[in-house]
Amino acid sequence: MTGLLDIPAILLGLAALFGALNYWFIKLPHTIGLVVIALVASLAAVGLDLVFPALGLSRTANGFLESIDFDVTLMQGMLSFLLFAGALHVDLGQLLSRKWIILILASFGVMLSSFIIGGGFFLVASLLGLSLPFIVCLVLGIIVSPTDPVAVLGLLKTLKVPPHLKAKIAGESLFNDGVAVVLFSIIVTLAFSATTGHDGHGGESSITLISGLWLFVKEAGGGALLGLVGGLLAFWVMRRIDDYVLEVLITLALVTGAYSIALHLHFSGPIAMVIAGLLIGNQGTALAMSKKTKDHLEKFWELVDEILNSVLFMLIGLEVVFILQNTGSGVSTPQAVILILVVIALSVAARFSAIFIPLQLRALRSDVSRGTVPILTWAGIRGGISVALALSLPDSPERGILLLVTYCVVLFSVIVQGLTVERVIKRYFP
Repeated sequence: MTGLLDIPAILLGLAALFGALNYWFIKLPHTIGLVVIALVASLAAVGLDLVFPALGLSRTANGFLESIDFDVTLMQGMLSFLLFAGALHVDLGQLLSRKWIILILASFGVMLSSFIIGGGFFLVASLLGLSLPFIVCLVLGIIVSPTDPVAVLGLLKTLKVPPHLKAKIAGESLFNDGVAVVLFSIIVTLAFSATTGHDGHGGESSITLISGLWLFVKEAGGGALLGLVGGLLAFWVMRRIDDYVLEVLITLALVTGAYSIALHLHFSGPIAMVIAGLLIGNQGTALAMSKKTKDHLEKFWELVDEILNSVLFMLIGLEVVFILQNTGSGVSTPQAVILILVVIALSVAARFSAIFIPLQLRALRSDVSRGTVPILTWAGIRGGISVALALSLPDSPERGILLLVTYCVVLFSVIVQGLTVERVIKRYFP
């Protein structure tokens, strides 16, 4: 890949081709269809290489995927646009009326799920004779615990969900990934004795409980403050302008500028984008825009969301080539299969526990309606963020198996849960 447009041209071309194939023949929901077709195409390339090694298809695909760097592409590029676009269409009033349940699910729920998955993974690995440190197993728990806001919000567009339940699902998914990314950077530092978290920085480091808590407060609180300040500044400027082209440009500047500042200051970029998106999508559209501007802005960000969603889910399917070639040794195939199946089961059980247990609090019971727990459990789809976090892990003997298990959990979540969650919702809200 030598030209500036080579990689975008290939990605958009493949997304368009796979989307057309899905539309004509498979007829699955768009994003799920892209994952399935990309996965089949990747496995076909690997299979053809086994029969005709001279073709080198999987090697070429692997080189292409390495040149993209999924972790950097998503976490430092696409995610800012996707989170802002998703938050733009969330009802802030509904969100604020359920702020406590969303806050608890996005914080305590993520931590509880991480310990359940990490602890279960540690026990099963020990029974299989694998010496995986508990803290490394906890890293896996944090990676696969957050629901992916991109996948969840995309799902909510196609399903009829009551507003109160939609607010819980959307609000939790928007905030729990930001919490998980911050926790991930802290625990990875502890697990691998070097600061090699999602931001790509290296160097020897040590971390204590107090410094870990300070890092969490700094990243999460700093991200929220940055999103609020950036959103208010954009709101102030847009309120004094009536030009839809310029106002759309201002939102683009807000997204790219605030996220870039967050990366440099080591604040949570995802949380900043959620806060900014909620502010512009609610107060901004109501008080700072004409009807014409609101219409153009919402349609613009909807298109951005759909296009980037298509590329992201196609990349998830294509990543199987990279995963298979970078799994490493040390774990036999039967051991890997058992670990994958166990963690898939644990991910669902942990998700159920992370919702059911907090909702037993007396203060939250009044906000629990029929079907809340099963729907929130099954709608908790994992996606690109989990894959990106796994790919950002530093080189270590454990990296390969963590990467493989994470990828299989994401595939199960996107394909199986994504295709059946509508049935679960219709069971309670026909």
